[in-house]
Amino acid sequence: MAAEQAIFQARDVNQYYGGSHILRGVNVQARLGRVTVLLGRNGVGKTTLLKSIMGLVPIKSGSIEFEGKPIQGHTPFERARAGIGFVPQGREIFARLTVEENLRMGLAYKKAGTQIPGELFELFPVLKQMINRRGGDLSGGQQQQLAIARALAAKPKLLILDEPTEGIQPSIIKDIGRVIRMLADRGDMAILLVEQYYDFAEELADDYLVMQRGEVVASGAGSDMEKNGVRQLVAI
Repeated sequence: MAAEQAIFQARDVNQYYGGSHILRGVNVQARLGRVTVLLGRNGVGKTTLLKSIMGLVPIKSGSIEFEGKPIQGHTPFERARAGIGFVPQGREIFARLTVEENLRMGLAYKKAGTQIPGELFELFPVLKQMINRRGGDLSGGQQQQLAIARALAAKPKLLILDEPTEGIQPSIIKDIGRVIRMLADRGDMAILLVEQYYDFAEELADDYLVMQRGEVVASGAGSDMEKNGVRQLVAI
């Protein structure tokens, strides 16, 4: 069944910084139509895992597969072109470019003249209102919406989000949660969400994983997070 298909898998991924073993045999998968939430305290390796998935840092050992094919030797550009969208922690929009120009950056590898999908403005109406405003003039929450829309512009099959609620006002957190759920429910996209805000993660999670000291120490169905004590595992 398509909704159960694992479109992405990382197997036994190990990563080192200097002499430090940062990722220790990490396994994670993301399935079409589902939100997989990865939780853990600061410094446990979550962002390093995402950078490894995107090819921003090479893995020491293990494998990374997308649509059944190994991609650990691919460049970040090739991974994006294959259908992986990435929203980094801190948003990293282009402050001097307009909202429209930022969105067009998400279409950089498409044919010249490719239109910005109108759906993006349905998902995030504020971006249409501010289409000619510079990215740096937007609020933090608006910048986060822009960063997500930019990643969605090329219509990825896997969307990876690194702590999208960080520093965002509650009303926009709700909007972002609504969009994430809507995208997953369509059934043609898998979503891997790294999050520290437990309540937001629990509300969205179809599947969850918890990392500690570079290892996945717990996993299961999102509906079981509370009874499995996940809140306590990730408490600061």
